[in-house]
Order: sequence, then structure tokens, then C-alpha cells
Amino acid sequence: MNFTKKEIAKTIDHTFLNPDGKREDIKKLCEEAAEYGFASVAIGPDFVEYAAEKLAGTGVEIDGTVGFPLGYHTTATKVFEAKEAIELGATELDMVVNIVAVKDHDWEKVKADIEQVAEVCGDITFKVIFETCYLTEAEIKKLAEICLKIDKLDYIKTSTGFGPEGATVENVKLMKEVVGDHKKVKAAGGIRSLADYKKMINAGASRIGSSSGLKIIAELEE
Repeated sequence: MNFTKKEIAKTIDHTFLNPDGKREDIKKLCEEAAEYGFASVAIGPDFVEYAAEKLAGTGVEIDGTVGFPLGYHTTATKVFEAKEAIELGATELDMVVNIVAVKDHDWEKVKADIEQVAEVCGDITFKVIFETCYLTEAEIKKLAEICLKIDKLDYIKTSTGFGPEGATVENVKLMKEVVGDHKKVKAAGGIRSLADYKKMINAGASRIGSSSGLKIIAELEE
């Protein structure tokens, strides 16, 4: 498969989620996203309103986070976070699943948590982060099966980038096998090169979360 600079950019969520990030970092991120045509900027909640103002009219989506990065916020807290992010200008949301509930195999709680946030999202793109590094293959498969049944859910996503391991080809393939063409897969965490990018796309990912988007495109140009 051949990749063009424009095609790659439109599949990348240009990410800055560092806990010590400054307004200047987000300004730079937004300027790069507008220049290169990235799909979105993925940022923390406190920067959503600023990014929405900076990127108005550019076509770049504003990707906010919910329950990030640990996932064990209460559902009510996640619902509030989602509502506030949308009010501030988020046009996409990435929510961390309740990992504790997954490990307990409390599937009803897991499903209810996702459904209640999905309900808030309306027409905006909603992604659910599994944090696959903590899950078994059976848990990943079961979680993907649950997500498959939730109408207002667009993507299942591998990782936050804060866990001990990010996206793997094996997990992306597994997730894609379960959801097929009914949902999309986003790979994130540790994708730092054009080679990494190609592996994830070829494994079935439709969107890539990375803070190395400029490096990936530069490698293509080389």
C-alpha cells in the first residue's frame, strides 16, 4: 500500500497529552495540525476551549479526553466530563474504559459506563480506549464484542500511551477481527515512525494517535 503525505495526515490524531504541557505547546500543536491537515488535535480537557478557538474553520477536529488516563472515574464523572468538553468545543472524545470493571469481568457495568457517555456524544465521534496492555486476549475480545453492540460508538482504541505498553499489531488485528467494518480501530501508544504507522494501518487501524506525526511525514518525504 502506498501512502501520501495528505493521506497519512488525515489519519493521525496529532497528540499532546504531557502533564507538564503549556499553552505555548498547544498553540504549536494547533498550528502544525492546521498546516499539515491532521485529522485532529488530541489534548487534555483544560486545553479544549483554546484549541477550538485556534482551529476554528480549519477542518481539524478537537479531540478531548474523558476518564483519562486511568479509566476508573465514576460514570457520572465521565458523563460530566463529556458534556463539558463538548460545550467547550470538543468534536471528538476518547474515553478510557473502566479497566477495573473489565478485570472484574463486570460486563454490565462496563457496558453501562460506555453507553451513558455515548448517549452524551450525539453526532460527535466517540472512541473507547481499552488500555490493552492490562488486558488478556479474551478480555480484549469480550470488550470489543460489547462495543460492537453500542450504536453511538465509532472507534475502539488500543491505548492511552501512559501504560507500560502501547499499540501492538497483534492487538489491533484482534480488535479489527471482532468489529469488522462495523466499528473502526484507533491505534495509539508508541507509534513513532513511518514503519510503525504502516504496521498499524496494515493490521486494520483507521486512525493513529501519535505525538510523532511530523516525524512520520518527514520520513515519507525522505
